[in-house]
Amino acid sequence: MTLVFDLPEQLTLPIQSSDHRFPVGRIFCVGRNYAAHAEEMGNEVDREAPFYFTKSAANAVQSGAEVPYPQGTSDFHHEVELFVALGNTVDCAEGADLLDAVLGYGCGLDMTRRDLQIRERRKQRPWDLGKDLENGTVLGSITTRQDWAGPKGQSVWLDVNGQRRQAGNLEDMVWSVPELLRHLSEFYHLRAGDIIMTGTPAGVGAVKPGDVITGGVTGLSEVTLTLKP
Repeated sequence: MTLVFDLPEQLTLPIQSSDHRFPVGRIFCVGRNYAAHAEEMGNEVDREAPFYFTKSAANAVQSGAEVPYPQGTSDFHHEVELFVALGNTVDCAEGADLLDAVLGYGCGLDMTRRDLQIRERRKQRPWDLGKDLENGTVLGSITTRQDWAGPKGQSVWLDVNGQRRQAGNLEDMVWSVPELLRHLSEFYHLRAGDIIMTGTPAGVGAVKPGDVITGGVTGLSEVTLTLKP
């Protein structure tokens, strides 16, 4: 069989202390998982159940990328997040350890065309234009679950041009990683290659061409993004 054309190469992420790489499949994002961030956006946390949106793996880039300021927006925001990388199918059977499916963790950026997100939200439309944009997901290298003592109380932060913008703690997440895995498994068969972005702390804000964005979670590799001048 001959394809009519070739698609871009699948994004893969380095795994710390390993020669292997992680192929990125689906990307699930958790909304409003930090109460302070929900408040700064004029929303309340739904404590009955988490909610999600998705981003395309085709629009994701690896940490260290230098990309243009996106088209169609004048209010481009940074959001730093812990992400979970699955290396196996999630087993939700009684007594099973949900974390057995986790290969590792990393730090990522959920870049957002905030003006478009808010515009569509006010019209009760999907957030795709605001969230699923080219180069809009930036993923750092993965540290295996065995090599990181988390997530439990680690700091999460983001700097723009060396100035601190976001600062939080993973203990502030409304929904823990096991809770997210169990709930999301009610709607999807979670499998190897899936990425789950776990939400951002307060302090999100706009960036501009020429800015250098650096995010981190204690004990994990930093994630960086440069917007071309």
